Amino acid sequence: MTSKFGLTHIVQYILFVALQVLLMDSLVLYSTAFCFIYVAFLLFLPIYTNRTWILLLGFAVGFSVDIFYDTMGIHAGASVLLAYLRAPVLNLLTPRDGYDTNDTVNIHLMGWRWFLAYAFILILIHHTFVFFMEVFTLREAWFTLVKIITSTLYTTVGMLIIQLLFFSVKRANR
Repeated sequence: MTSKFGLTHIVQYILFVALQVLLMDSLVLYSTAFCFIYVAFLLFLPIYTNRTWILLLGFAVGFSVDIFYDTMGIHAGASVLLAYLRAPVLNLLTPRDGYDTNDTVNIHLMGWRWFLAYAFILILIHHTFVFFMEVFTLREAWFTLVKIITSTLYTTVGMLIIQLLFFSVKRANR
């Protein structure tokens, strides 16, 4: 791992956690749709990042959010689950020609359908874990399912916006 790779991802880590804590906590729609934009940090990592490293980063980013939200490990657990399932989802969505060793998760490089499938699957799993662990009962299952679906859509749209604004076509053509 080069120092440029490390510095870029340290800055992304800080920005995504700060964005989550300072802005997204206030942008809740009708008490049902929550945007957990911090998961973008894990989803946007290069495709061939070491799996152990991703699990550690998943714990770190989730734990950082847990500290600010006082959620006692719910986000850490959900982020580790997302990090663990990232490789199987990437394998499931492997293009016919496979991935290049330098490929990153970039909507311009991988295409809309690939990006939406990848992000939606992993965000749905993450949000399902978060919301069911938060209530820890099936008594309000319908409301919890509404929160999962609306929050998954909200977070996916947020990630699309970030990809389109900050991940340029030039960057994809490295």
